[in-house]
Amino acid sequence: MRYLKALVTILTVTMIGGFLTIVGLFVMRFAEMNRVELPDTITLPDGSTASAFTRGEGWFAVVTEEDEILIYSRVTGNLRQRIRIEPE
Repeated sequence: MRYLKALVTILTVTMIGGFLTIVGLFVMRFAEMNRVELPDTITLPDGSTASAFTRGEGWFAVVTEEDEILIYSRVTGNLRQRIRIEPE
């Protein structure tokens, strides 16, 4: 009986330790997600109004209310590509 009690105690401690490790990893991972590097300023073409923003590896994009996607270089901040969204 003592052996079984010891095994159950060890299993309980192991499970609590694993749970705390998983919670710690989630907290650290979500803390990294809040560190979004945004450019200080974005110069949009004349008459454009931003409606959405997204980023990728080495670029970021601005969706305008004029149905365009403007893709900028993250390094230089220069406009790399301009995509016109065609209506359905």
